[in-house]
Amino acid sequence: MPEVKRKYVIPGELITEGNYRIITNVIKRGNKFYSTRIGLAEYGQEGVRVIPLTGPYIPKVDDLVIGKIVDYSAFAWEVDINSCFLAYLPARNVYGKSFSPRQEPLVKKFGIGDLIAAVVTAFDRTRDPILSVSSPGLGKITKGEVVKISPTKVPRLIGKKGSMIKTIESGTGCKLTIGQNGIIVLTGQPEGVIKAVKAIRLVEEEAHLADLTQKIQAMLGVKEGDG
Repeated sequence: MPEVKRKYVIPGELITEGNYRIITNVIKRGNKFYSTRIGLAEYGQEGVRVIPLTGPYIPKVDDLVIGKIVDYSAFAWEVDINSCFLAYLPARNVYGKSFSPRQEPLVKKFGIGDLIAAVVTAFDRTRDPILSVSSPGLGKITKGEVVKISPTKVPRLIGKKGSMIKTIESGTGCKLTIGQNGIIVLTGQPEGVIKAVKAIRLVEEEAHLADLTQKIQAMLGVKEGDG
């Protein structure tokens, strides 16, 4: 297994030197890589990145998010995506280009308070993010327990190639739907959900620790490779 090196960094601090690919929260000057955030730097065969310890959710195109419908007009729903930006889900992204507000009142599809899984399709900081629910698995969430964590801890919860998700799902029997905005929906038996929530909280509290995966495996009784 390729070795991944980790260390705490602050903005402007040198992480490493060499021939690496930039993943996120890193800038390159010559052959030197510097952090742009406070967090845990990781560098190895896959590249260099910094996992921030704190920070708000900033939308990015293609992000999966879980949001709550907070209002609607004749042509779009307003969605709280746990960000400083309010997102919009245009009716045409649900009903198609032939949408007519007279024929399809929006409230019949999604009402205020409904939770949805959606994908960010447009965002450039000059306008609010636009969402879509047209892909399989997206749309109204009708069951499950909701857990909220810091959006900056989501990469650690997902793990490399989904390793942490697989570990938690394997050890709890639950399915995790993780929004990049820090909202997670758990579906499974009550005892499994309780275990999954404890594991998620441990990830959030100790995201900066190198032996976190081993701690989660021990907590859930999962052997390495079971996920």
